[in-house]
Amino acid sequence: MSRVSIVKVAGRNRAQVAAGVRQAIELAGGMADLIRPGMTVMIKPNMVAPPPSADSGACTSPLVCQAVADAVKDLGARPIIAESSARGADTEAAYRIMGYEELRRQGYEVIDLKQDKTVQVKLAGGHVLTEITTFELVTQMDAIISVPILKTHDQGQVTLALKNLKGLVVDGDKRRIHQLGMFEGAVDLVGHFKPVFAVVDAILGQEGMGPLLGIPVEMGLVLAGRDLVAVDAIGGRIMGFAPDEVPITRVAAERGLGTLDESRIQVVGERVEAVRRRFVRCEEDDRIDSEGIKVIHSEGTCTGCRNGLLSSLFDMQAAGTLERARGTTVIAGPTPFPEGIPQEMLVSVGSCSLPEAKRLLRYVRGCPPNNVDIIRALLADEGEAK
Repeated sequence: MSRVSIVKVAGRNRAQVAAGVRQAIELAGGMADLIRPGMTVMIKPNMVAPPPSADSGACTSPLVCQAVADAVKDLGARPIIAESSARGADTEAAYRIMGYEELRRQGYEVIDLKQDKTVQVKLAGGHVLTEITTFELVTQMDAIISVPILKTHDQGQVTLALKNLKGLVVDGDKRRIHQLGMFEGAVDLVGHFKPVFAVVDAILGQEGMGPLLGIPVEMGLVLAGRDLVAVDAIGGRIMGFAPDEVPITRVAAERGLGTLDESRIQVVGERVEAVRRRFVRCEEDDRIDSEGIKVIHSEGTCTGCRNGLLSSLFDMQAAGTLERARGTTVIAGPTPFPEGIPQEMLVSVGSCSLPEAKRLLRYVRGCPPNNVDIIRALLADEGEAK
C-alpha cells in the first residue's frame, strides 16, 4: 500500500504552515530512512514564472519550502531550495514576488538553477528522452523532494509532484520535451531523477487557466507521500479529476513508478471526500475570449492541444495581442482541413496533425505544443511562422 497524508492547516502564518507540513510528513511515514545525516537534499518548488501576486496560487509558498527544509535539517542533512522557471521565465523575479528573499536573509540556500553550470546527462530507459541538459547542482544531490502547489494546468489537466521535475532541465530541453511528448518526457525525468518524497502545498491553489493565470482557491491543506504517483492521484481526486484523466499520472503508473489504483493507496489524516472541491477546468474558464478565432478539433484530439490553444488565447488577451489573431482558423490534432478557408489563414497544432496540416507554413509541432510557439504562429503572417 502507498500512503498519502492529507492535513488541514490552521492558517497561513509560519507556525501554522510548519505544523501542518510536519504533521503531513509524519503521517506519510516520515523521511528518516530516506534522508540521512550528511546528505545534500534538493527541495524543488514550483516557480513556473513570476506570478501576478504572492496570493495568486501559481507558485509554491516559501513557508512550505521552509518547513520542509527544517525537517531535512533536523535529520542532519543540508537542504537546498532550487528551481528553474518555465522557458523564458525569470526565476529570480518569481522568488522575489513570492517572498523567498526572506528565506535567504534567514540563511536558507535558495538557488536559481538558471544561473548554474549545465551538464549533459544520458537517460537510460527514457521513452522519448535519451539525453538531457540539466544543472550541475542537480547532479550533486543525494535526494530530491518535490514540493509543488495544487493547481490546474492548461495542457496536463493538473500539475503536481510529477510534472514539477520538468524544472530540472534547461529551457531548450523544456521546449524539446513539448515537441517530443510532454507527458512521456516528464515521466522520463521522474524515472531518472527518482524523487524520494513529495509535499504538496495545497494551502492556496489555483483553478481554471493554470498554471499561472488561474483563479486562486483557498484549500488550507498539505499533502505528502513517498509515492509521487499516488500523491498526484489523490491530489487530482481532491480537485475533481479521476487519476486516469491526468496524462502524466497515468503514464507514470503504466511505467511502474507508483500506483494510481486507489484501492492500493492508504489515505491518512483527512478523508478525500471531506476536503474535495471540484476545480474549474481550463476549458471551463469563462474569462477566455475566442471571438473571431475558430478552433476546430476532431474526436482524436487530446486535451493537451485543445486546452493549450485556449490558454494561448488567454495569454494573448493578457498581453494585448489577441486582436492580431482575429480571423484565424486553428485546427488541432488529426483534423482535416475545413472547406473554404484559405491556407494562409490556417494554423495547425500538434504532433498528431495530418500530413497535409504539417505542411502548412503556420504549423506548430509538439505533444502538446508550448504556448510560446502557438502564439508565435497565431501572430505570424504567412511565411513568418517557421
